[in-house]
Amino acid sequence: MPVETQSLKQSRTYTQDEAFKASVIYFKGDDLAARVWINKYALKDSHGNLYEATPNEMHQRIAKEIARIEAKYPNSLSEEAVFNLIKDFKYIVPQGSPMAGIGNPYQTASLSNCFVIGNSGESDSYGGIMKIDQEQVQLMKRRGGVGHDLSHIRPKGSPVKNSALTSTGIVPFMERYSNSTREVAQDGRRGALMLSVSINHPDSEDFIDAKLEQGKVTGANVSVRIDDAFMKAVKSDSDYTQTYPIFSKNPKYSKTVHATDVWKKIIHNAWKSAEPGILFWDTIINESVPDCYADLGYKTVSTNPCGEIPLCPYDSCRLLAINLFSYVEKPFTKDAVFNFELFKKHVGAAQRIMDDIIDLELEKIDGILEKIDSDPELDDVKATERNLWLNIKKKAEEGRRTGIGITAEGDMLAALGIKYGSETGNAFSLEVHKTLCIEAYRASVNTAKERGAFAIFDAKREENNPFIQRIKNEDEKLYYNMLEYGRRNIALLTIAPTGTTSLMTQTSSGIEPVFMPVYKRRRKVNPNDKNVRVDFVDEVGDSWEEYVVFHHRFKQWMEVNGIDVSKKFTQEELDGLIKKSPYYKATSNDVDWLSKVSMQGAIQKWVDHSISVTINLPNDATEDLVGNLYLKAWEVGCKGVTVYRDGSRSGVLISNEEKNEEKPQDILTAFPTKRPEVLEADVVRFQNSKEKWIAFIGLIDDKPYEIFTGLADDEDGILIPRWVVNGLIIKSRNDDGSSRYDFQYQNKRGYKTTIEGLSHKFNPEFWNYAKLISSTLRYGMPIDKIVDLINSLQLDSESINTWKNGVVRALKRYVEDGTQAKGHVCDNCKSENLIYQEGCLTCKDCGSSKCG
Repeated sequence: MPVETQSLKQSRTYTQDEAFKASVIYFKGDDLAARVWINKYALKDSHGNLYEATPNEMHQRIAKEIARIEAKYPNSLSEEAVFNLIKDFKYIVPQGSPMAGIGNPYQTASLSNCFVIGNSGESDSYGGIMKIDQEQVQLMKRRGGVGHDLSHIRPKGSPVKNSALTSTGIVPFMERYSNSTREVAQDGRRGALMLSVSINHPDSEDFIDAKLEQGKVTGANVSVRIDDAFMKAVKSDSDYTQTYPIFSKNPKYSKTVHATDVWKKIIHNAWKSAEPGILFWDTIINESVPDCYADLGYKTVSTNPCGEIPLCPYDSCRLLAINLFSYVEKPFTKDAVFNFELFKKHVGAAQRIMDDIIDLELEKIDGILEKIDSDPELDDVKATERNLWLNIKKKAEEGRRTGIGITAEGDMLAALGIKYGSETGNAFSLEVHKTLCIEAYRASVNTAKERGAFAIFDAKREENNPFIQRIKNEDEKLYYNMLEYGRRNIALLTIAPTGTTSLMTQTSSGIEPVFMPVYKRRRKVNPNDKNVRVDFVDEVGDSWEEYVVFHHRFKQWMEVNGIDVSKKFTQEELDGLIKKSPYYKATSNDVDWLSKVSMQGAIQKWVDHSISVTINLPNDATEDLVGNLYLKAWEVGCKGVTVYRDGSRSGVLISNEEKNEEKPQDILTAFPTKRPEVLEADVVRFQNSKEKWIAFIGLIDDKPYEIFTGLADDEDGILIPRWVVNGLIIKSRNDDGSSRYDFQYQNKRGYKTTIEGLSHKFNPEFWNYAKLISSTLRYGMPIDKIVDLINSLQLDSESINTWKNGVVRALKRYVEDGTQAKGHVCDNCKSENLIYQEGCLTCKDCGSSKCG
């Protein structure tokens, strides 16, 4: 057992209610922050016993462990010094996995937030593909987000030496990896996956389109690796040659495409659904310091799920954020100033703490390896997992990669009275990030003096790297110290999204502007209770109270300016307040998009990994605008870019602007009054009570229109190959003139196969209920309401109840993401604030997810 787990076993336990009350006080009444902290980061065992009541206890746990590592080295930081840096989420904030895992004796998990797996030249055999699938799952169960690239898989139709004769291409394996991600639970959070492919791959267009089909590849983010030659072809409106293997001088397969046509497909899909993201791959590789060691195993092949850490195979990274708002003295006053000296001091300490966390991670990996060795499975069963962690350990020891980032950029600028996205704002942000870069590298060099450089450091390899040259030009003394002493870490910096972290720092997230300074939430109420205000009655008659929520730092601005935050404001008064504040015209939907892209490109010059940032666009933004923003991002040196057009995915907050309430008939789907003879159909498989079931779902415009469900793959059911995921439902007639429904699919050799009479393949009792459900679908009842209706059916037969559960499971996947799940209560925190997300019920308060 590693040292830390021996020393930190806890005895005092708290109930959920005790911890919630204590942490609400800690967060000054912010119940959302309290819920998130308890459910994601508070120390707990597998039985749900809580050993920490407030984040201060967590910070003490972390400080104790950091100080233990510090004691091994010269000039060590004390436990008190570390605690003062990390307490109250004020200055230095270990993110995610380090926060939950440091000093945690109850969970065998990694401290790394991000992993990339696979080899730059790995086989695309089934064995190689399955190996990646298993590695992905093994990492996700240890709390890691995973990325891998699919460019090594041969294109669709290529010859293979097995019974299939030809390759199925990339898309089926996207679905495989996506499904594996959805299956892995991580203490209330689902695994996170990034799939990427090179635009040079002949199947890249199929990859780009894969997520447009509803319900497909829902467990992964997808990004396209785009090279400079393709971008130049787009600008010149010329052809581009795709090859397999990618960029091969002697390809086995090649295909010429018109670059502009492919580019328009990327733009359209991003405009429509916010994916795929784009990775400007030549910029990533040319700027990458680790790629100076590509021949030693550090060739970058993909990124983590949010794109901010490009990584080589089996490398990982731990993340830490510095809260920029806390370095503004006298915030929101005319005397506000950024304390650069304190900031520099803390950046140095943060980099040192990050290096300590690598030592703690190595202990964690040793614990994982011990766990694997002690497991009762046969050695050949455990071999893939064991080798995976040995590879990860080697990279962590050898490169010692860190990921220092920031949060609260938007609040920092507002506190200084500077408008986010303005020329002044961009210039100030650039100065902050340049300072962060130089001081982090200085700290890594100073740490190398005391602890030694990372194992493969070679200044000669790095001398022509653009990023290293930038540091030389900015601080020549630092550069020559690096030549003399080396550097402790192969790469140091990133800007990650800080979603739950920013909830606890109570600031804006990452590099982003404030999303909304004021917004409304709803809570369900009993209209018969006294002193309850009903502001909204939904389409099923439930009553809701709306209440105004102020962004924490906007509230601080109000207090500084003598505004009573307890007052009940009218909408007109709220609008007036926002106009007076430094947040006016500086929210995510306000900032100039081209200015934001330019800011990202300028800051990227001082971030050796990458930046996770989203360009928020209004609903009426055109595809041409998206294309111009992507092109601008490439030109200014961004490594990646993502856009989100308002409404392209379901939102979760309520705008303050008054909206007309929908009438019930506005909700109904406009299906044809007569059933079409042929419907596209999805095939959904599931297991209930150890029985295999199957559902055929007829679709119109990707919306469910009818459903057939029953037992599958046995003598009483319907036999269909497991690789069949879609086909056609055709209305036909029997010899006696009666109607029937047939299912038709295309087999692997391209021939059509028809299964006659779906209605006669299943138990007639199922069929009668199926007709009832299909009727509600055809008349446009919202899917989430149909799911609730089916769940409410009181049925005596066990087999019918099993059927009912299967229908619910099949239909949930078609509920639009973000739909409020009214009438449901979170099993974890008892909140009623649940939404549907990828077919699962997800709690917006604590983040836990329940599928099935």
